[in-house]
Amino acid sequence: MQGYFYQQSAKVPEFGEKRAQRMEIAEAPLPPLAEQKRQATPVEWTGELDQFVASHVCDMTGVAEMKPEWVFEGYHIAQSRVIMLGVHHNYDAIAKAPEVEAGLQVVDQYIRAARAAKIVAGWIRTQGWEAEAVTGPMTGSLTMIPPALACGFGELGKHGSIINPEFGASFRLSAVLTDAPFAVTPTRSHGVDDFCQNCRICEDACPPEALSAEKQVVRGVRKWYVDFDRCLPFFNQTHGCAICIAVCPWSRPGVGVNLAAKLARRAERSAAD
Repeated sequence: MQGYFYQQSAKVPEFGEKRAQRMEIAEAPLPPLAEQKRQATPVEWTGELDQFVASHVCDMTGVAEMKPEWVFEGYHIAQSRVIMLGVHHNYDAIAKAPEVEAGLQVVDQYIRAARAAKIVAGWIRTQGWEAEAVTGPMTGSLTMIPPALACGFGELGKHGSIINPEFGASFRLSAVLTDAPFAVTPTRSHGVDDFCQNCRICEDACPPEALSAEKQVVRGVRKWYVDFDRCLPFFNQTHGCAICIAVCPWSRPGVGVNLAAKLARRAERSAAD
């Protein structure tokens, strides 16, 4: 399916050019490992990730303790920490989904995410600690949404993507695997799950009707689930779709933070009653 999608999108030359740019970044060598391991507290290590947000390398960072259930069958990840990185879409571009402009915006952010992972991994290696960059869309060993949820990026939405107040569902992920002793960042809850129970916007907007009104049990866990047998054929006929991300109320600029605050006040009133 991925190969067919690449074949279809290759009809637009810009897709091939941007993919070549991403592959060049992904295949670029990391800097050599420094001989001396820098010693710092876990809190100091994690605090220094803020520099990459401040310099616009990425827009969001978090750290999770690595769990074996996040590793795809046939792979092994020895590192104890996974650093998650998030990069925000340009809303005006992604809002045009499933047109070419939206698909190119997705590739642009995968490029940025790949570059961010290589920069962060390179920085860790200059501190004397091993680090490996993991970039999308085909990440190989690691599934990225579970560690992103664990490190506080947000909650799973009905459309199968993470929702957080700052960026809604309109962002992409990359990761860095390392044994450097980063402090784990906490999960966050903003009332997204209850909101999605009562919202049908992405569900109604999905052309192949791949989104369900109810959660399903997936590998023993009751969760929002996308019917990929319906989703992927349409996805591959267009330019990556992303309609559900674009129409999600949380994704509109400036909406998510206020919506999260409103839901928090409602939760406080319910608890008081």
